Amino acid sequence: MTEPTRAPHPQEALLPVPPAAGKRYTRLTERTRGGGERTGGGTERAGARKGAREAAASLPVARIVVDTPLPHLDRPFDYLVPAAMDAEAVPGCRVRVRFAGQLADGYLLERLAESEHEGRLSFLERVVSPEPVLTPEIARLARAVADRYAGTLPDVLRLAIPPRHARVEAEARAPVRRADLPADLPADTGAAAPAEGDEAGRVTTGPASVREEDTAAGTADATPVSAYAGPWEAYPSGVSFLEALAEGRAPRAVWTALPGTDAGGPAWPHAIAAAARATLDGGRGVVVVVPDGKDVALVAEALGDTPHVAITADLGPAERYRRWLKALRGEAGIAVGNRPAAFAPVARLGLAVIWDDGDDLHAERHAPYPHAREVLGLRAHQAGAGLLVGGYTRTAEATALVETGWAGPLVPDRAAVRARAPRVRPAGDDAELARDQAARAARLPSVAWRALREGLEHGPVLVQVPRRGYLPALACRHCRAPARCSGAPPVRLTTEPSHTGPSHTGPPNTGRSYAGQPNTGSSHTGQPYAEPSDGEQSYTGPVCSGPLALRGGHAMPYCRWCGRIAGDWRCPSCGGNGVRAVIVGARRTAEELGRAFPSVAVRTSGRDGVLARVSGAPALVVATPGAEPVPDGGYAAAVLLDGWALLGRPDLRAAEETLRRWANAAALLRPAGELVVMADAAVPAVQALLRWDPVTFAERELDDRAELGFPPAVRMATLTGPAAAVRETLADAGLPPGAQVLGPVPVDGGQERAMVRVPRHLGSALARALKGASGVRSARKAPDVVRVNIDPLDLI
Repeated sequence: MTEPTRAPHPQEALLPVPPAAGKRYTRLTERTRGGGERTGGGTERAGARKGAREAAASLPVARIVVDTPLPHLDRPFDYLVPAAMDAEAVPGCRVRVRFAGQLADGYLLERLAESEHEGRLSFLERVVSPEPVLTPEIARLARAVADRYAGTLPDVLRLAIPPRHARVEAEARAPVRRADLPADLPADTGAAAPAEGDEAGRVTTGPASVREEDTAAGTADATPVSAYAGPWEAYPSGVSFLEALAEGRAPRAVWTALPGTDAGGPAWPHAIAAAARATLDGGRGVVVVVPDGKDVALVAEALGDTPHVAITADLGPAERYRRWLKALRGEAGIAVGNRPAAFAPVARLGLAVIWDDGDDLHAERHAPYPHAREVLGLRAHQAGAGLLVGGYTRTAEATALVETGWAGPLVPDRAAVRARAPRVRPAGDDAELARDQAARAARLPSVAWRALREGLEHGPVLVQVPRRGYLPALACRHCRAPARCSGAPPVRLTTEPSHTGPSHTGPPNTGRSYAGQPNTGSSHTGQPYAEPSDGEQSYTGPVCSGPLALRGGHAMPYCRWCGRIAGDWRCPSCGGNGVRAVIVGARRTAEELGRAFPSVAVRTSGRDGVLARVSGAPALVVATPGAEPVPDGGYAAAVLLDGWALLGRPDLRAAEETLRRWANAAALLRPAGELVVMADAAVPAVQALLRWDPVTFAERELDDRAELGFPPAVRMATLTGPAAAVRETLADAGLPPGAQVLGPVPVDGGQERAMVRVPRHLGSALARALKGASGVRSARKAPDVVRVNIDPLDLI
């Protein structure tokens, strides 16, 4: 476990039972309510009172990881196993224990013959379920993830193991109980004791579809790799990659997928299915992680009758737990899902796959904020399994794996790329400007209109719009000043006691509070104040100043922050009351295209509703990035609008993310389909799209970040919280030598953020230092929370 941040607490200080001095022992005692004392670990019964609990005769000590969010308590604790729970208290099961005077949930890591704790141990309160949901592999992985991201083991386990559903557990066969295990089973020093027939120490609950004897027997009875190697024939190293998986080896590759969508749909799900089948032929399991449910459906369809489970968040808690149990019990050798599937308890892991690792959906939103790519990389390393990082483009992190030699490149042949890549035409090039001088300023120049008209003659056409909504940003029609809310947000006004004191200037003291803050009569210098409208209670407070937007063509402007209808808005600069669009959203674009092509169906896909598929009939499909539906037979043409909105974002990954979104949309076109991109041809991302060369672009991106000192060339952590708390954490953290602290600087919400940068090889030392500082603050019961994030996506 992790090193304690200071001298560890005695366990008895956390328990309601007073401590008792004594030497290290294996026969543990418990004081009964009547004052008597009895032996907890032996068979002596002299002096025992009626009703006193006895400890189990064999392996009476249970090592428990308690579900507590406190960083300074991130270590296992020892408890006694009552004799009545001996059969059910198997390693990996859920338990309830008495911790710090309260009942807390936990997981049983292992059973021991003795404890190193010098003092009295408390008994387990209850075995919630004898199902061993925490396997040794997942326990080791969770510990590694917590150490990598300066988090705690309970936080990672909450991400890895879904909540229990007793009804779902009762539907399946009964799990293996400890009484069914062999008597001479050795105790495992890891996370759990091994079960029968599992030499690797994994707890299994029955016959699995991925059997150990399959690996020993080799691939004599397996299907030849050539039977399903079709999707990999365009890759010079593709067939050898499948052969390595079928032979039980652990190849690691960064895969650049072929573009193009034909009658069989995109090629990448079929390539993943072929790699999964080859791994199953080698007698091992597979975990596939994709960004969203639409991609999960594509992979599940490609797998067909191959035994697998698809785990997504939209299934509901019961069905999701049911499918998760199938993976745990070995009823399926392949688990497919989105981000949480990285922890799927597939037995004998042989291959971990992540598709489109640059998608921000792979980054966890809960502490300790791990990324699915890093989780799968740690898991593949620990299990000796293969790893496949795939996508139409490459991230800088995946390129770093290739640069360091940890993984090899898996790229298609250039002839195959030229045959399937779209014909890209950037708007505003010299030839187009010679024919249409207004093309530089037009949102849809003539080249885009031609592509739409010609494409609709042959099938559906895709229009990608970076912004959702109708008109998400407005400005004054006359002076172009941003239109912002000039009223007070709708808050509940509470009457406060009257304040008396010296007279003051500024807004009158109304004795009311705004947003929960009492009005003390101060002047609030520098804050604008809203005037009450007729019929409203008088109040004071700063105006909202949020951006105004439109929901529809006949709607009134409204504030995107407070929701107030701004029908009486006037520009504070020129006094005008007219507005114009600054940013056009997907719904307004669909409305304009519907008027331009009145006889063509217009479909929208975005936040309000994501379309999974569209037919091959002519139609205009307007979608936001990531919500593009898969067409039957591919799109005939596509237009990528408002490239400046993606390229101009203040983000370290703006260019990389722009190319990824463009490439994902372009790959849905038919081979050699026409693609129009609304961006300057001189932009590096546009050049990479023109040549369909994401590898060179990623290599240059990695070189630029290494020169500037940004991840993944270095390790960087952010600390966000109140100013005093951030500075205190930095002072308490024993940062490694050479660490560079940037900031703190103010951020939204009245907080501050500091960044700590270290060389890549000191990343583990940085995580330990920040974990120790968080533990010190936790032990001191510091009231303010400091959020620690290692290598976040939103770094800038």
